[in-house]
Amino acid sequence: MSGPANPVDPVERHPLAPDAGFDGGDLDCGGGLLLLIRRHIDPLASGGLLEIRSTEPTVEIELPAWCRMTGNELVSWTKAGDQRSYLVSKGPLVARTESPPATPSTTFANRPLVEIAIPDSLPEPAPAPTIEPLSVMGIGSWPRPRWMLQAMHDHLEGRLDDEAFHETANDAVRLVLDAQGRAGVDVVTDGEQRRDNYASFVGGLLDNCQLIPLSDLTAMVDDPDEFHRELRALDVPAEDVRHPVVHGPLGRSRPFAAHELAFVRSCADTPAKVALPGPYLLTRTMWLDCLRERPYETRDDLAVDAVRVLREELHALLAGGASLVQFDEPVLTEVVYGETGAKRSFMCGALSEKLAPERELAFAAELLREVVRGLPAERLGLHVCRGNWTPDESAALSGDYRPLLGFLSDAPVGTLFLELCTPRAGEMEFLRDLPDDKRLAVGVVNPKDPAVESVEAIRERIACAVGLLGEERVLLAPDCGFATFADNPVASSRTAEAKLAAIVEARDSLRSA
Repeated sequence: MSGPANPVDPVERHPLAPDAGFDGGDLDCGGGLLLLIRRHIDPLASGGLLEIRSTEPTVEIELPAWCRMTGNELVSWTKAGDQRSYLVSKGPLVARTESPPATPSTTFANRPLVEIAIPDSLPEPAPAPTIEPLSVMGIGSWPRPRWMLQAMHDHLEGRLDDEAFHETANDAVRLVLDAQGRAGVDVVTDGEQRRDNYASFVGGLLDNCQLIPLSDLTAMVDDPDEFHRELRALDVPAEDVRHPVVHGPLGRSRPFAAHELAFVRSCADTPAKVALPGPYLLTRTMWLDCLRERPYETRDDLAVDAVRVLREELHALLAGGASLVQFDEPVLTEVVYGETGAKRSFMCGALSEKLAPERELAFAAELLREVVRGLPAERLGLHVCRGNWTPDESAALSGDYRPLLGFLSDAPVGTLFLELCTPRAGEMEFLRDLPDDKRLAVGVVNPKDPAVESVEAIRERIACAVGLLGEERVLLAPDCGFATFADNPVASSRTAEAKLAAIVEARDSLRSA
């Protein structure tokens, strides 16, 4: 990504006054300075000026590179002995009037590491509405209205406070619930309206973790050229996605989704499902082995805390009356269809360590067992797909479920949500031998296809699943969510509602036959 030219030589004093500033001391870009920059520059309006004070010599080289990559502009810099001062414009520099660009009241402070509090005990599951056989439901995400997307970006960048953001999100969730009600679904989700995407949103809520644009990582890695090659292989543009960066021990002082569930249950009496990133996905996402400095020595060390915080959240959701908690683990398909060292297909796993498939599957299985240990399998689910970022079917992974059958059979959950409508997923017959204690939520419509499948075609898929497993073990869903990434939905709200309504009509037709 090319950006504006940056000044090479220092000046005696900055030509413009900053709107905000902080002292980065001797931090380098790979050691936390970029995280501080992001905290302070995000709340500024476009064209706002941030002063960064630093005594670290390498920043002279790395900060201009970061500005070029991210589209910000290094306006000027000064040097007096060991002390340097850099003036950076958020985006291209704009002509200054008598008053600088308005700076919102919400700002980030130089936050120290949060002290982690581990609960002495966790709440027990509470009763929840039962999910009946052949129930229809979405996977999770739903296209966000344009005003919700704007609120999300304003909130992420510190321009909208929590209260105003959640009020806006509540309105968006009501629209999603209304659409699902019109479609006639049996189990509702909130459409993940508060989340920037299905996985990284947790990083913005965890203690000692921060969401930054993926492109910001350029100056934090050992091999920027290799990093750029990785970025070009990702499923979404690096500058459009925020990625969690861990800068201390992980903790959960705020809920990930329990507040989402509480609002849904206040609006709807139907069973509610909540999706969370699975423990393997969360660990792969947050273990950035490309970084020079990390707060955890190994991926296994990080996984211990990832499991702990997910387990805390899972207990809260079951205690809050979730009928089903679904763990998303799409990167499992990248594990079995790719080879070690091959280009990555999922942004959320592209920057992490990846070992041989059998070792990765064993690692993923162990993490999931620890998260759900002792909890009711009938209220737990697992979702697996092959990527859901573009309507272009040729861009996603292909392969049937045979390499994952052992993992799926042993998974300590009661329901498997599997992509099965697309030809990329292979034949449903391979799932005939799944254990009798597993229900299968069959993907019977493709969210990537703008055409709404015919009721007859959907009915045939349902009949096939019932013939293989029996009616008691079959649930019905799309292959994946309709808007996995908030800014990059694969379908419109109208199409999403029509596809769910078609599933309901096909199911009812089969029942009445």
